Amino acid sequence: MPVSPEYQDPETIQRILHQARTIAIVGLSPNELRASNFVGFYADRHGYEVIPVNPREDEILGFKSYPSLADIPGTVDVVDVFRDPAAAVEIAQQAVAINARALWLQFGVISEEAAEIARAGGLDVVMDRCFKIEHARYIGRMHWLGFNTRVITGRRPRHLL
Repeated sequence: MPVSPEYQDPETIQRILHQARTIAIVGLSPNELRASNFVGFYADRHGYEVIPVNPREDEILGFKSYPSLADIPGTVDVVDVFRDPAAAVEIAQQAVAINARALWLQFGVISEEAAEIARAGGLDVVMDRCFKIEHARYIGRMHWLGFNTRVITGRRPRHLL
């Protein structure tokens, strides 16, 4: 299912990455082999406050896990979703209710209805994109390889040497 380009807008993605401080990861797994675990680990290592949301766990990556978004004390900038697309609508409603600033639906989590709910609630929406990959592309070191620079080269620019 193709995703509308408005939900993969580079300017929106960069704004979220630069402005966010807290990320509630819904569906964060304690299993180190799961993508959600690696994204949470990566986000923590890059200065984001990671808030696990998983009702089956008390702690993940050394952080207290909450059963739902509504149970999180304090503010949440980004709600990052690693759940089945069928759960995305309810998660979007919760994200609006807690006044999150953005709803980020990971690869394969595609729900136009959830996106519409979030947008109507004033949230930025990113869909079918990985937070870690986008962070590496725009803020990390992936740009050294030519991503989004419109230059394909294996050479590093002189100013980076």
